[in-house]
Amino acid sequence: MQPHRTNTPADTDDVDDVLTHLPALRAYARSLTRQYDDADDLVQTTLVKAIANISKYQPGTNLRAWLFTIMRNTFLTDVRKRTREQPGLSDCASTLSVSQPTHDEHIAGQRLMRAIGNLPRHYREILLLVVVLGESYEEAARICDCAIGTVKSRVNRARNLLIEDLGTSDFFDVIEARR
Repeated sequence: MQPHRTNTPADTDDVDDVLTHLPALRAYARSLTRQYDDADDLVQTTLVKAIANISKYQPGTNLRAWLFTIMRNTFLTDVRKRTREQPGLSDCASTLSVSQPTHDEHIAGQRLMRAIGNLPRHYREILLLVVVLGESYEEAARICDCAIGTVKSRVNRARNLLIEDLGTSDFFDVIEARR
């Protein structure tokens, strides 16, 4: 048995010998990981460890087996780490949404309120009572001291004016759905 080398700089012949085993290392890494990207990472890690520890390699022994041992041990260590450090799905903060975006609804609401503000007062008052606040036609008629038919007519006219102004009736669908 040859003496064990310690703390000597890496011999370029030894490094070149390591690189000759690159195709075999790639094949072995692919058989372990079953993913090309993971296999390439494993080969790279193996080469870094092998070159950093080339002084620990005993000349005359099987270099390929030494490299395969480094790769296998690295792979098994990574597998153990992943299973030990695997995040739980239920408590993983990255899967929880902090809040849903509301900017579209906010902008649409602002447009709607501006358009309602531009309505004549008697249409605006009835529309707010019936559509926005959800009062019945009867209650709106009592509050405004007018006939139920007048309330229905004003609500209809106010809606038509808003649709004309905004170009859509989607706002009313949203309001009606929330009632």
